[in-house]
Amino acid sequence: MNWQEHYDKGLPYHEFLSKFGTSQHLQRWQAVYDRIRLTDTHQALLQGFVREMHLLCVAGAWCGDCVREGPILQHIAESSSKISLRFLDRDDHADLAAQLAINDGLRIPMVLFLSEDDFECARFGERTLATYRKMTTEQLGPACPTGIVPPGEDYLGVVTQEWMNEVERVQLLLRLSARLRHKHGD
Repeated sequence: MNWQEHYDKGLPYHEFLSKFGTSQHLQRWQAVYDRIRLTDTHQALLQGFVREMHLLCVAGAWCGDCVREGPILQHIAESSSKISLRFLDRDDHADLAAQLAINDGLRIPMVLFLSEDDFECARFGERTLATYRKMTTEQLGPACPTGIVPPGEDYLGVVTQEWMNEVERVQLLLRLSARLRHKHGD
């Protein structure tokens, strides 16, 4: 798969929303964006990144999960000069969405983590563990036999931390990559 071709077609956050969102969508995304808080620890971690990362998010401006996850990704990207983020509309890029199907479904948001030279390093989405825990409690009840505990009051903070964990994991993968260490002489 030529990920650079797809990445080059992606739009920055605000352009994506302007092109594919209604005014109501824009308000929803902005309301979540305004609630996101990266901690000082998050900021320090992101500012210490060494390797460039390209994040390609396949999303929909209308999608409730994307309304939550997209603003988190934007905050993360804004906090590191080593992260660039682009969005593709799922319905506008059906071929790519089909390649990223989960459990035979067109799930979003799906994030492809790419190296500086657009090699795929990871995929993450469509919902984080905290979201599935929350949904399980809401749909199956608190006595669900899975033994999991739903996220506490700071649900958005928990989801943000889950995205931070994945971004850090991929950054470390890139930092330890023999190919990239050879390329950069480190």
